[in-house]
Amino acid sequence: MLTDKVRSIQKSQKPPSILVIGDLMIDHYVWGDATRLSPEAPVPIVNVRNESTTLGGAANVAQNLVALGAKVTLGGLIGDDTFGDQLTEILAQEGIATDAIIKDSQRPTTVKTRVVAGSHQLVRVDREVTDEVSEQLEDELISKLESYIYDADIVLFSDYGKGLFSHSLTQRLIKLANGRQKKIIIDPKGLNYEKYKGAFMIKPNRKELAEAAKTERIKNIEDLQKAAKVIFNQTGIDYLVVTLSEEGMVILDELTYKLLPVKATAVFDVTGAGDTVLATIAYFIASGLTIEEACELANHAAAIVIRRVGSATTTIDEIIEDIDQSLSH
Repeated sequence: MLTDKVRSIQKSQKPPSILVIGDLMIDHYVWGDATRLSPEAPVPIVNVRNESTTLGGAANVAQNLVALGAKVTLGGLIGDDTFGDQLTEILAQEGIATDAIIKDSQRPTTVKTRVVAGSHQLVRVDREVTDEVSEQLEDELISKLESYIYDADIVLFSDYGKGLFSHSLTQRLIKLANGRQKKIIIDPKGLNYEKYKGAFMIKPNRKELAEAAKTERIKNIEDLQKAAKVIFNQTGIDYLVVTLSEEGMVILDELTYKLLPVKATAVFDVTGAGDTVLATIAYFIASGLTIEEACELANHAAAIVIRRVGSATTTIDEIIEDIDQSLSH
C-alpha cells in the first residue's frame, strides 16, 4: 500500500538532496484599510497597518521541499539590493542552502507587491527585469551550478519567464544533468518548450500546454493527447504531467495516459498549488517511488494546500493523513 511505502521512506532514508534552479521572487504584501477616496484621483486611500514578505517563484518550490523533509539547494539570480538580501535571509532561516545564488547588479530582485485593503487586493506592483541572462552570467551560473547538479538526487527547473532560462543556459544545464544520469523535472513557462529538450518530465497546466502546443483549447482527453504529442515530438521527454485544477491531473507518456481525479473536498485558494505538486513529485521520485505513485501523492498534497489561504506547504504526515481520510470515506 502506498502509505506504507511513504512511511518506510520517512523512517529509513536519509532525506533526498534536491537542487532547485529557477526564478527567485519575493511576494511583498501591504495590508491596510481603505475608507475614503483620494481627492487627487478616483482611487482609494490605503491606511497601512502592516507589511509582510514571503518567498515566491522557485523559492516557494524550495520551501515546499523543505516542508516535506528534503535537503535543498537553491540556484538562481537576485539583484544586489535590499530585497535580495531579504530573500537570502528568509531562505537561510528556512534551512535552504543559498550558495548557488548569484547577485546580478544589472537587474533588481523580482518583487511583487500587493496592496490589500480589508479582503480586497487593490493593486499589484511588479519590480522586475525579464531580459535573458548575458553570456557572461550564463557561464558564471554554469560553473557555480555544476557541482550542485552532480551532488543532487534530482534537479528541478522552476521557470517563471523572468529571463533566467534562456535556450542556451537551459540546454547546457540539461546536458550537464543527463551526463550524470540526473533526472530533471520542469515547471515550464512560455510558448516554446524546445529549450527543455532532454528533460525527464515537464509539468504544465492545461492552459500552458494548449499555448505551447499551439492548439485552440483542450476540452477532453483526445485534445490533451494531441497537444501532448506536439510536446513529445519537440522535447523527447519521458513524461508530461498536466494539472487540470478541479479535475485533478493526467500523467502521459508517448503511448498511454492515466487520469488521477482531484482529491480536494474544498477549495479556498489555489495560489502556489502548482509549486506544491512539483515539489511533491520531485521529492518522491528522488526517494525511489514511481512517477504514478509520486503523482498520486502530489494530488493529495495539492488537495491539502488549496484548502488553505495563501501559498501554503504540507508535510508527509499530513499527506498520509489525507490518504487515510479519503480511504475511510
